[in-house]
Amino acid sequence: MTETELEQLCVNVVRGLAMDGPQRANSGHQGTAMALAPLAHVLFSRVLRHDPGEPDWPDRDRFILSNGHASILLYSMLLLNGYGISLKDIEQFRHWGSPTAGHPEVHSLAGVEVTTGPLGQGFANGVGMAVAERFLRSHFGPETIDHHIFVICGDGDLMEGVSHEAASLAGNLGLGRLVYIFDDNHITIDGSTDLACSDDVMKRFDAYGWHVERLGEVANDLDALEAGLRRGLAEADRPSLLVLRSHIGWPSPHRTDTKEAHGDPLGAEEIRLTKALLGLPLDQEFYVPDEVPAFYAQCARRGRAAREAWEDRQAVSEGDQERLKACLAGRALAGWADKLPAFEAGTKLATRKAVNKCLTATGAGIPGLIAGAADLTGNTGVDLGPGDAVQSHASPGGTQLHFGIREHAMASAMTGMALHGGVLPVGGTFFVFSDYARPAIRLAALSRAHVVYFFTHDSVGLGEDGPTHQPIEQLASLRAMPGLRVIRPADATETAAAWRVAVDSDGPTALILSRQDLPVLAETGDRAAVGVARGAYVLAPGGDASATPDIVLIGTGSEVQLCLGAARVLEAEGIVARVVSFPSWELFAEQEAGYRADVLPPGVPRLAVEAAASFGWERYADATVTIDRFGASAPGSVNMEKFGFTADNVAQKARGLLGTRV
Repeated sequence: MTETELEQLCVNVVRGLAMDGPQRANSGHQGTAMALAPLAHVLFSRVLRHDPGEPDWPDRDRFILSNGHASILLYSMLLLNGYGISLKDIEQFRHWGSPTAGHPEVHSLAGVEVTTGPLGQGFANGVGMAVAERFLRSHFGPETIDHHIFVICGDGDLMEGVSHEAASLAGNLGLGRLVYIFDDNHITIDGSTDLACSDDVMKRFDAYGWHVERLGEVANDLDALEAGLRRGLAEADRPSLLVLRSHIGWPSPHRTDTKEAHGDPLGAEEIRLTKALLGLPLDQEFYVPDEVPAFYAQCARRGRAAREAWEDRQAVSEGDQERLKACLAGRALAGWADKLPAFEAGTKLATRKAVNKCLTATGAGIPGLIAGAADLTGNTGVDLGPGDAVQSHASPGGTQLHFGIREHAMASAMTGMALHGGVLPVGGTFFVFSDYARPAIRLAALSRAHVVYFFTHDSVGLGEDGPTHQPIEQLASLRAMPGLRVIRPADATETAAAWRVAVDSDGPTALILSRQDLPVLAETGDRAAVGVARGAYVLAPGGDASATPDIVLIGTGSEVQLCLGAARVLEAEGIVARVVSFPSWELFAEQEAGYRADVLPPGVPRLAVEAAASFGWERYADATVTIDRFGASAPGSVNMEKFGFTADNVAQKARGLLGTRV
């Protein structure tokens, strides 16, 4: 068999797997995988610098299948290239317990770089990865980091709004290590793309500042595909979009270029006809002859050699290996938290300003830190100060990143940065606009990406901007998301403790921060460092610390001070009120049952106070002082009073709750 014939066999085997997997599962998307089998083959065998033996090698090229519904394509390539996936895993495609899920999920399989599914997210993740690659290359040199990010995307990715934001950002930043291949197959689930879209994609990306090239009808021409990819690789100062005209489902005799090829299994007869055209055995499913993995194993030697050369360079490198290791782990240097500021009790400071003091004081100890906001740098506490360069083409090592008014792209790019490794991204916006970022936040949680969100202007206390800018349901919404750590600190001291948790913990953390000044509470001074990390703690026991209180007042954020004030009012009436600061439901749920019972004694009435929706508080409280309507346009202090967030009203609600227990 000639090498040309062997490569064609590789492509045809991938097409066979792409048909058999969805057919066995009676679910899946084989059409795109069939059409792009030659492209995937060229990427993995000729272009990508990767080593299946060490799949997490830091200087590998990254590959993202943004149109993740075509996951069988990626799984087939991981199988044939020796990434540890088995043929049985392919046979169990989309079945319970199998790592070959309907859409690729990072951490489930070696070689899957990001979790893609919702269209457009992988596209934006790639932009974040390119930021991380350039940042590391700038700080540690090309002998340590020097690679590319390849992304396959489809019509759906480019229709979703997040791709518009991310493409614009990438062009502005001049991210030259990005090579995107647009699978221009003209088909969506509903039918032809012209049902809903008539964009000129090439003009659009040209306007964004990308290198754009129409590859044309070369979806089955391996040499032309390689040549196009290498032209994209040669672009050093701008991202590349290669437009590939493919034919979904090719070479299926009756399903090529049809919407049915998108997501419906071909059926046994159509698969038989297609396999006959490809020269594959008609009586064998999941056919993988020995020659195919052997061919890819030969190709893998190139990546192994590159990885070994990289290791040799690192072994003699005079660079700062401690900083590099901290970067790649998304961690801070030892002793970083010693630089956290202390705050004087009785002073007043908004927690958004307190977090900025924490950020700037400790930033030097977090070598991978990149902080930015959606056009709200000064407003959200992410401003690193005039001494830190802005991330740009001219300043690739800059730690301050201006995302622009692009919450969708900001959050998605942050996930890409974190999953690439080498960066701890911090992103800020107003809390109400977390709704714009929510799809990416969800994927960060699903991916266990180490990112930190600063969500400020956290309640009706922000004031005159009114209901459109005043979050109500957002706290409950984010708390409902598995894998996301939500912390709403009561004052500057708790904010410092929350920042420490965010930096030192795995996975995503959302800090919920006030616009208005809050008093630094004397009670948090020696309790917050431990208490915040445990999610909730006794801030003021009320009377004898060992005695059972009459009532527990639970507060979060700006409302903790009201609970303390109400406790003093009740104490004057002979009512013993314990005050519990409850910054994080997620951290509290991780504590042992005994600790939770010590903080919230069983059988004692509990009143929760929070300037947000009551939804969910029934888990911890018998009654609430909360808001179950949208806010109002008025000064923040007026809003808080009108909505019942005063110490006197909290005391009154406590009396009422106690009265029901008599």
